[in-house]
Amino acid sequence: MLDFAAYLDRLASAEPTPGGGSAATLVGALSAALVAMVARITAASPKHAADATAAQALAGDGDALRTEFVAARPRDEAAYAAVVAAQALPRSSDAQKATRTGRLQAALAGAAEAPLVVAALGARAFALCERAAELRNTHLASDVECALRFARAAVDASVANVQINHRYLKDAETVTEQTGRLSAILDAAHGCESRTLALITAAS
Repeated sequence: MLDFAAYLDRLASAEPTPGGGSAATLVGALSAALVAMVARITAASPKHAADATAAQALAGDGDALRTEFVAARPRDEAAYAAVVAAQALPRSSDAQKATRTGRLQAALAGAAEAPLVVAALGARAFALCERAAELRNTHLASDVECALRFARAAVDASVANVQINHRYLKDAETVTEQTGRLSAILDAAHGCESRTLALITAAS
């Protein structure tokens, strides 16, 4: 189990990992956890008895997504650590330079893939937020909005990390493929976000 205080100490340290990509996974996990909370409270409310089954299903989905976000954290840290390790390789000779370049390019592709996966999880968090808003529990509208904003933060941070790695990645095919996937993820996320905000506004 993650010791959050110890994690924050590591995040604040001079070490390169954990960094922003790792932190984004925890922000996403907070979004999923809040959705699960909203769902469980709603499921237990007699006023929302008609939505109890949907709320219980949403709670389970929120728990599952939270687990995926948590599992993504060490993968992101490992991906960036590979970049740091590649950058530290010797480059005195042509052979060393070639080895270093190959390792670094492979690591950069992995370092872009890790936050891309987290961005996709963030889009799923947006979808869960929309389902939470559809429960129309006005007492928890602010929690749904907080979950939505945490999902947005996780996605935005992940996008930043994908794009920064693409600046140095020379494999145009990989950049094009990852950019296409990212675009589709963002389209789905933006649609959910707009609908969720409309539901929250209508409920207030």
